[in-house]
Amino acid sequence: MLKKKQSQRNEDWLEALQNIENIVSKQEIDRLIDRTIEEIKTKTKGKTAAFAWSGGKDSLVLQLVAENAGISECVFVRNNLEYPAFLNWVEDHKPYQLEIVNTGQDLKWLSQNLDMLFPQDANTAAKWFRIVQHRGQEIYYKRHGLDMILLGRRKADGNYTGTDGVYTNRKGITRYSPLKDWRHEDILAAIHYYHLPMPPIYSWPNGFKVGTGCWPARQYTGSIRNGWREVYVIDPTIVYEAAELIPSARDFLQEEVY
Repeated sequence: MLKKKQSQRNEDWLEALQNIENIVSKQEIDRLIDRTIEEIKTKTKGKTAAFAWSGGKDSLVLQLVAENAGISECVFVRNNLEYPAFLNWVEDHKPYQLEIVNTGQDLKWLSQNLDMLFPQDANTAAKWFRIVQHRGQEIYYKRHGLDMILLGRRKADGNYTGTDGVYTNRKGITRYSPLKDWRHEDILAAIHYYHLPMPPIYSWPNGFKVGTGCWPARQYTGSIRNGWREVYVIDPTIVYEAAELIPSARDFLQEEVY
């Protein structure tokens, strides 16, 4: 069984996906999907609700169950430091009622906040979530007068999901995680059996371990230098553009590429 993505090798995810029919049957995942849809209907009855969509594996399954429960409005939170290939994929595969919120971080901002580059600790990684995903969700939530926003957070990743999957923060934002008890294998099974399109991130280095997010928020690189090395493999143009403002990107190119 797959463990938390932080402690699991990327190869283990790929192997599980390749052998998912031997791990979770179509009947099992159908029953889980049906139960989750019914729970969403119950929890959101009489409420104005939408879901957060990141394009990652959990949000793809969240979209499947939310739309089948009658919730189609959703938000994609981004900034100006995204992988171009991923944004192209989003444009081709986004839900039809998706709204995009851009929190605005760019290369100039990053050059002035270099402590945020390739997080090497949990606190910095969490700070990225606060200033991008959580901030964008808050903007969308208030703009649309929501009572609840659905997230793809799961206990299997060590995420806090509140009492029975629901919690309200100090700003009055109520978040509900209908996939809270889903195993990693269940997510992969839903993607497989329902032919959900996967973004390119999962074919990139450490794709399943890193997941979605802008490139400077990339975790588990081990060092700043290796972060640039991984991003260069994915898209060299990102590193060349960053080198105009960020010394470590310039050093990487001079010492390993030129």
